[in-house]
Amino acid sequence: MRITTALMAGLLAFMPAALANTFTWATANDILGLDPHANNHGVTNAMKLNVYEPLVRREADGSLSPGLAVRWELVSPTTWRFHLRPDVRFHGGEAFTSADVVHSVERVRQNDMAYTVQSITAARAVDPMTVEFDTRGPNPVLLQDLTLFFITSRAWIEGNGAFSVARAGQPGATTTFVQLNANGTGPFRVTERVADERTVLVPNPNWWGTAEHGITRAVFRPIASAPTRVAALLSRELDMMYHVPLQDIPRVQQAPGIRLLQGPTARSIYLGFDTARAESLDVPGSPNPLRDVRVRRAIYQAIDMDTIRRVVLRGSTVAAGLPIGAAIGGFVADLNERLPFDLEASRRLLNEAGYPQGFRLTLGCPNNRYVNDEAICTAITTMLNRAGIQARLDAVPFGRFLQRGANKEFQFWLLGWTPGNFDLSNPARELLGEGSFNWGGFSDEAMARAAAAYGQETDTTRRAALAREYWTRFRETLPMVPLHQEPQVFAMRETVADFNLRVAEDLELRQVRMRR
Repeated sequence: MRITTALMAGLLAFMPAALANTFTWATANDILGLDPHANNHGVTNAMKLNVYEPLVRREADGSLSPGLAVRWELVSPTTWRFHLRPDVRFHGGEAFTSADVVHSVERVRQNDMAYTVQSITAARAVDPMTVEFDTRGPNPVLLQDLTLFFITSRAWIEGNGAFSVARAGQPGATTTFVQLNANGTGPFRVTERVADERTVLVPNPNWWGTAEHGITRAVFRPIASAPTRVAALLSRELDMMYHVPLQDIPRVQQAPGIRLLQGPTARSIYLGFDTARAESLDVPGSPNPLRDVRVRRAIYQAIDMDTIRRVVLRGSTVAAGLPIGAAIGGFVADLNERLPFDLEASRRLLNEAGYPQGFRLTLGCPNNRYVNDEAICTAITTMLNRAGIQARLDAVPFGRFLQRGANKEFQFWLLGWTPGNFDLSNPARELLGEGSFNWGGFSDEAMARAAAAYGQETDTTRRAALAREYWTRFRETLPMVPLHQEPQVFAMRETVADFNLRVAEDLELRQVRMRR
C-alpha cells in the first residue's frame, strides 16, 4: 500500500508521543527555493540533499558512495557508463529511469548548478537502467562533480511545463513551480514551504535506503538574529542550530542538555574584486582603481588577518593565502602563506598606482550568512581607512546580497565558497573563470590555460605541477584576497543522539540520529 502525505499525517496524529520525533533545526538564512537545478548556495544545496538525490553521494567525511547509480566504469578515457539503482520511485510515484538522468543533464545547464555537468558533451540512455556520459576530454573528477547533480522526474517537469530554470535575481525566480514544489527520490519529502519562515518535511516511506534517523517530522526554521536563534535553542524550541555565535559558545556549553560540535570546514572566505569594469562604481566618471594589481595588493596588505582571527573570530579559524583549504584537491601548502600585513607597503603601493590620497570604495557584505560576516567586514573597512582608502560598508541579508552580486552591483565584496566537487577545478571555473560567481569578470590567460590542462590531466604528479602553476599565477595577479577557512559550530539538544559533522558543512537529515 502506498502511504500518501495525508495518511502519513493521520498516522502521526495517533502515534504515541515516545515514537513521534519532530526534529527542528535553524540557521541564519533561508534556502533560496526548492528547485534542485537552481541556486548554488550551501544552505539550499543541503536542503536539496534531503529531497533529491545525485548519482554519486558525498558522505560526512568527504568520501564518495553510490547514490542513484549503484556502480560505474570508464568505457573510454572520455566515456563514463553508470548503472542505475533499480526499483526507485520519485515521491510522485514515477519510476526512476535513465530518461530522467538525460533530461536532468539538459535542464541543469540553464543555471549556476551547470558546473556539475560542465564537462559532459553528451548524455544518452543505453537502456532504462544504464546511462552514458561523453566528456569534453578526460575528467578525473567527474564523480566529484556529480555529487550535487540532482535528478528530477522528466514526466513531472514536462507535465508541469517547468523545464525552464530562472536564475537568482531574475523576476519571478523564487516563485516558479519547481521552486515551490518538490518531487525527488530522496529520504524526505516536502509537505510545506513558507519562505523565510519554515520548510517542513516528512520521511519518504518508499525510499530505497535504510532510514536510521528516527525522525517522523522535520522543520527547518531560518532565524536571522543570532541572539534569537540561541534563545530558541535554550528554550527547547530547537533540537539543533548552526552557526553558534562565537561569543555565545561558553554560555551554550554551560546550558544543561546541550552539547557542541566544532570543527573545520571546506569553505574559504575571501574578498572579491571587479577587475573588468572600466569605471568606478563609487566615483562615476573616474577609472576603476581595482583594475590595478598594485591597488589589489595594497588592499591585501592593509588587512591585519591575525587581529581579525584573534578578536573577531576568537581564534576559531585558520588564516589563508589561497581560496581553497587543505581538504580540496589542488591545494598547495607552501603557497597558502598570506602576504604580510604591512600598512607602509600598502600606502606605498597606492602612491605608486596614482592614489596617494586613496579613493572611495564600498565593501558589499552579507550580514547573516557566515560566521561573524558583518563584523569581519566592519574590521576590514576600518583597516582600509587606516591605509588611506575611504572605505564604507554595505551589509545586507544574504538573499538580497546574492541578487545584487549577480546583477553586478558590487565592485568589492566578501563571499564564502565551498568547492562543490572538492577540487581546484570548481573555483577556477565558478569564481575565476566562466562561472556565474565570477562577479568581477576576472580573466587571465595563463591561469585559464593551467586550469584547462589541470581539468583534463589524469597523472597525479602532473596535476600537482599544474595546480602549483595556477596558484603561483594567482598570487601574482591577486584577483581576490583570501581571508580564512571558516569554522563550523553546531549545538544540539539531548533529543539528538548522534550527528557527525560534515566537511562540506551541511546537514543531511538521513545522518541525524534522534533518541527513541
